[in-house]
Amino acid sequence: MSNKTLDISVVVCVYNEEDNIAPLLQQIQQSLTNFKYEVIYVDDGSTDKTLHALQEHAIPGLTVLEFRKNYGQSHALAAGIQAAQGEFIVTMDGDLQNDPSDIPMMLSLLKEGSWDLVAGIRQARKDNYLIRKLPSKIANAIIRKGSGVSIQDYGCTLKVFRTAIAKDLGLYGELHRFIPVLAHLEGARITQVEVKHHARQHGKSKYGMGRTIKVVSDLLLMIFLKKYLQRPMHLFGNVGLLMLLGGVVINAYMLCLKFQGMDIWGKPLLLLGILLLLAGIQLITFGLVMELLMRTYYESQGKVPYRIRNRYTF
Repeated sequence: MSNKTLDISVVVCVYNEEDNIAPLLQQIQQSLTNFKYEVIYVDDGSTDKTLHALQEHAIPGLTVLEFRKNYGQSHALAAGIQAAQGEFIVTMDGDLQNDPSDIPMMLSLLKEGSWDLVAGIRQARKDNYLIRKLPSKIANAIIRKGSGVSIQDYGCTLKVFRTAIAKDLGLYGELHRFIPVLAHLEGARITQVEVKHHARQHGKSKYGMGRTIKVVSDLLLMIFLKKYLQRPMHLFGNVGLLMLLGGVVINAYMLCLKFQGMDIWGKPLLLLGILLLLAGIQLITFGLVMELLMRTYYESQGKVPYRIRNRYTF
């Protein structure tokens, strides 16, 4: 189909969600009766009967991308967005916690306000506080503080995009949680709206406190992309100058102590501090450079970091 024939492309990424396939497809059909739409499911290497359920309960306009293995949510979203042909792209979870009935309202808001991205805010979340809600609150606070992009609920997958913005996001690694930041880097106009949230009925959650720890390392990349991508010398040059100045001051101080007859050679605390400082800077710099090299590798050669085993169209 051409882009002009479709209003909406709904992208759903699933991993072991066999019991949620049929009810979600039914909800999407009921919610989008007034639109021309397609539904793109990305089966991210499921080991249960998710693929069989998609084939059994297929609806008209459904496309299924079957990954060869589990590549992660970011790569699954990237594949679904790349395959989308609609004027607008909707992303949502496949566990029935997002409600497709919110899509028309979000699309209307996007059009009326000339926004590029409408992000959902989950109201009255039905998740376990310690396992899901607390890690989410911590991660949201860290991302808002570090990125400067004030989105209330970074963890809500339900979002509506203009297709041009969605296809330019550049999703790699585990950057799906930073989609609003990536969109902001592309100049997107972003707004938020409250959406419904339901308790998980089937399957197990794939999120937890461990995800919060990963946020910190990914946030370093986001800060670099947001502030220093086009002027890296402002980051590395300033840090280098500060280190040089610190070294000069410390060495001058040590030299004064030496002239006073004190033995300064091999002070353990000083050596340890210098070693840790240099090692930390080297590791962070190496991580940033490698991330940029990976993005350049894929984007410059048109490569993708995932492999599709089969594509099914219904």
